[in-house]
Amino acid sequence: MAGQLIVGLDVSSRARAEEIVSLLGDSVDFYKIGYQCFYGADGMALGKALLAAGKKVFFDLKLLDIDNTVEKGVAAIAETGATMLTVHAYPKAMRAAQKAAQGSGLCVLGVTVLTSMDDADVKDAGYARDAAGLVALRAQQAREAGIGGVVASAHEAEMVRTIIGSKMAIVTPGIRPAGADLGDQKRAMTPADALAAGASHLVVARPIIAAADPAAAAKAILAEMAGKRLSVA
Repeated sequence: MAGQLIVGLDVSSRARAEEIVSLLGDSVDFYKIGYQCFYGADGMALGKALLAAGKKVFFDLKLLDIDNTVEKGVAAIAETGATMLTVHAYPKAMRAAQKAAQGSGLCVLGVTVLTSMDDADVKDAGYARDAAGLVALRAQQAREAGIGGVVASAHEAEMVRTIIGSKMAIVTPGIRPAGADLGDQKRAMTPADALAAGASHLVVARPIIAAADPAAAAKAILAEMAGKRLSVA
């Protein structure tokens, strides 16, 4: 289960990120570096340090640009030895990313629809589909592009799994332990339910890094993932 839990280092200083990693110790071996950490906490250097320490790194950068720019950016990330990288799930971007990642150990993930978005948000963005319909379209396009997986809400994981098959990754953010505050997540799910729905990896940030005892919070989530309940008190 530990390899399926990705802890989001959504902090603005490298010192705090390293403190969290130290507190979590051997219980977590996979970390996500997103915008806040990448731009505000020297995230590239942090990622390389984590990789050198034997950890796995997921650079959540959601790349989207002209083909050549995406290709060059993905190639640069692939050279670090990172495990995962996100691009927006637009067909041309996914194809360019897969071309750059080919032959490396980098799993390119297409971001379908953000878990903070619901049907109204998708409509406001100009799409003539509901959130689930847009996720389905982009999952199909991700499979056709040959990338390693997708990022989707756990609420769409079961549907996505039927589209992309058993080999591609489904990485689900918006994971909240039973009884936790949802925050800005509109399509959240508990760890056990997300895995049961077909997710391969779960991204958890605030419920762990904002906890009084991050290590205990991580252990409780790992227990939930295994179908058990563990108090963090």
